[in-house]
Amino acid sequence: MSLTFDSARLPNPDLTPEHEEWRTQLRKFVDAEIAPYFDDWDEAGGLPPELWKKAADIGLLQLGFDEKYGGISEGIDVYYSMIVNEELARVGSGGGIASSLLIHGIGLPPVANFAKEEIKQEIVPAVLSGEKRICLGITEPSGGSDVANIKTTAVRDGEYYIVNGSKTFISGAMSANWISTAVRTGGEGASGISMITIPMDLEGVSRTALDKKQGWWVSETATVYFDNVRVPAKYLLAQEGMGFLVIMNNFNGERMAMISCMEACARVCLEEAVNWAKERKTFGKPLSKHQVIRHKIAQMKQKINATQGYMQIVSRAIVANKANFGDLANLKVQASETMEFCAREASQILGGACYLRGSKVERIYREVRVNAIGGGSEEIMRELAASQYGL
Repeated sequence: MSLTFDSARLPNPDLTPEHEEWRTQLRKFVDAEIAPYFDDWDEAGGLPPELWKKAADIGLLQLGFDEKYGGISEGIDVYYSMIVNEELARVGSGGGIASSLLIHGIGLPPVANFAKEEIKQEIVPAVLSGEKRICLGITEPSGGSDVANIKTTAVRDGEYYIVNGSKTFISGAMSANWISTAVRTGGEGASGISMITIPMDLEGVSRTALDKKQGWWVSETATVYFDNVRVPAKYLLAQEGMGFLVIMNNFNGERMAMISCMEACARVCLEEAVNWAKERKTFGKPLSKHQVIRHKIAQMKQKINATQGYMQIVSRAIVANKANFGDLANLKVQASETMEFCAREASQILGGACYLRGSKVERIYREVRVNAIGGGSEEIMRELAASQYGL
């Protein structure tokens, strides 16, 4: 068989004709509206604003959200979002497109699941229609993985909270209308954390672009500052002291999205390496006929297969509401290691050709680190897994 992005995907007995129809529809959209322009957008450092409305028109923004607010939820499971991240990765994006266009996937669930009805009505339909945007603010200049020790404060003052502090490495923040934010309303530790959604046009909110990045150039990233921001108390999510629960409720969806992207990026690297190895000749024969190159490709496929098999097991458990969070944490490590291995081996096979901008492998290699760190670093994921296993 020929090793391509699609043929390198193992058969998945859990995918239905409806899942595959969604893939077909989405691929047509990506091929028409994203792929021809992606290199230019990446160099320019952002997506065109009109892409959000186009994404809403095909149901991409609404996927998985309550139909009461304009979402699409009936029959939607984890496989639909996995397909989304695969297809966006196929253009050579190691998550940059999703971290901008689909950042509401982590910014909106806290509102959709925990906000007062009035706030849901204000925010959710506007975001799902592509008219407005929302992001998530957890990481601070003092740290990211240690969520229980965030420093940003929110002090109750009558019908308002006075918020002071800052968030950094926040995807989608420069254009966001709201930010779902972790704040400290109580004492030390997880029990003192709350979540609140802050309108970004309130007095005292400012933001600075972080645009000199190793990867994800197409995704706007920012530091957000809160200087005595008076936030109406109605924007509190759930109750005071329940912020850690809200945050943890969000993480697994984010990690599965990143896992799907990383595995798909590994397949992109495989396809690029195979195509080059078949065309490029050295010492009188194609690279693909040299044993050292053949073995590199075989090992790339081996690691991709292992990651896909692991993904199927974890996805099946999620659908059955039997997810093992230790296994999911380890799966993120498995996926980032596979992405990194395949990016490196593809680079070795392509040689100088992968060192030039415009190469899918060049971009994916640059975007390994943000995937290995974001959403929980490899080290934190292993520690989480060990804890879940009772060590």
